[in-house]
Amino acid sequence: MIQEASIIMNYGRTFNFSAGPAMMPEPVLEEIRDEMMNYRGSGMCVMEMSHRSPVFQKIIDDAEQDLRDLMGIPDNYKVLFIQGGATLQFSMIPMNLMKNGKAVYVETGAWSKKAIAEAKKVGEVIVAASSKDKNYTYVPDCSDLDIPEDTDYVYICENETIHGVTWQKLPNTKGHILVSDQSSMFLSQPCNVADYGMIYAGVQKNVGPAGMVVCIIREDLIRDDLKDLPVYLQYSTHAGAGSMYNTPNCWAIYCCGKVFKYLKSIGGLEEMHKRNLDKAKVFYDFLDSSKMFKGTVEPEFRSLMNIPFVTGSADLDKEVVAATKAAGYDNLKGHKSVGGLRASIYNAMPKEGVEALVEFLKNFEANYGK
Repeated sequence: MIQEASIIMNYGRTFNFSAGPAMMPEPVLEEIRDEMMNYRGSGMCVMEMSHRSPVFQKIIDDAEQDLRDLMGIPDNYKVLFIQGGATLQFSMIPMNLMKNGKAVYVETGAWSKKAIAEAKKVGEVIVAASSKDKNYTYVPDCSDLDIPEDTDYVYICENETIHGVTWQKLPNTKGHILVSDQSSMFLSQPCNVADYGMIYAGVQKNVGPAGMVVCIIREDLIRDDLKDLPVYLQYSTHAGAGSMYNTPNCWAIYCCGKVFKYLKSIGGLEEMHKRNLDKAKVFYDFLDSSKMFKGTVEPEFRSLMNIPFVTGSADLDKEVVAATKAAGYDNLKGHKSVGGLRASIYNAMPKEGVEALVEFLKNFEANYGK
């Protein structure tokens, strides 16, 4: 007998454990709803207004400032809102940052692997460390990487969405620029931006709607000597035009700005990190005590955001996925490349949702086969 979700969300919403697009905070969605038909007396929805209007200029300015406040972004970094998602950055980064045509990458999962493949089309890529030998279940020791002196940058994916591993300590880049894909951990905890040359994140995982990436890049890395590179692929284009060289993803900027304000209102990234630690502990404590389910990542490198787990049987995994969906817990099927199950518990997932899912899985395990 299927046990339905013990806690019902407002509006008949489901606990959505999708890896992205993912849940957004309910108060943010309510505010967006209330402003949908007539944004603050403008007579139109944000999706309808000109990106050149003073009204939208304030929206994008406020969004940038609130993000700067949240992360403590230094003045010598640009904040760019670019279309194309994180995947476009796999190409833009080497196109813009490879002055010497050489970069060091650390391979820790599916997304760093994809970034490596794209960078190889632009220049020389040195994979200085990899956890492929254990199916990306850990982060390799990067305290003493072999980094050639003429390396342009060191690249990491700081949280691997598919494999569920996260960096607990940044690599020793030996004075070279660090570039980090933070897509599935963006704004989940405090971050010292000055440790990086560039941070980027597709927003559809932990912030807002799909179709945009936030790039935070140190000004001295923005080049003006790339005349043969298509104009839209140059960071200087977006920095010089205030992210409005062409019509930007106005809706995503607006929604993300709402989330930035919401995060500030609850106490910022310190408070968000505390909540995320609490949520993840609930789930990992369950996995560590279960006889049916087990996590796939070495404990030291477990993500707070993406939790892959398995039963040991592909057929049983499918049965659990079907049972959870029928009970009101959505998108728990693991990525097609790894199978199993995965619970993505981003900022907007309430602790009650994690507790309810754990209770369901406990009952499933206790009653299985009876």
